[in-house]
Amino acid sequence: MRCPFCSFSESRVLDSRPADDGNSIRRRRECGECGKRFTTYERVEERPLVIVKKDGRREVFDRAKLLAGLIKACEKRPVPAQELEKTVSYIERELRNNMELEVPSQEIGEMVMDRLRELDEVAYVRFASVYRQFRDVYSFLQEVEQLLKSKSS
Repeated sequence: MRCPFCSFSESRVLDSRPADDGNSIRRRRECGECGKRFTTYERVEERPLVIVKKDGRREVFDRAKLLAGLIKACEKRPVPAQELEKTVSYIERELRNNMELEVPSQEIGEMVMDRLRELDEVAYVRFASVYRQFRDVYSFLQEVEQLLKSKSS
């Protein structure tokens, strides 16, 4: 494994443990050249999951892209990064368990919104404003009112 700091090609494993409910292995490594430590994850290679966008384009599911969207929605909010990683793992696991090779992007968006509603309401509204493409303040208010109604029930 190449060191991400100095690109040296040899590192030693300091610690290995299961991650993502046993779906991957987390390894702590130390570079043989610069001595810096870094973490790698090993997971089973699976068939590609294809996302069908609203305009009909298809692209391969990208965990990093989903995580980046969650991080953006939760920016400056008290949501631990570990919770966001768990959310991405949960969504990916659910999508793969459905055994469908193609998934509409709307399905993923709804899954993200369901999880964000539980994690942080402000992040939920931020994500909803982009995902649902609010055109005016009234659309925004409707979403907040629905959130408040679901919370009081």
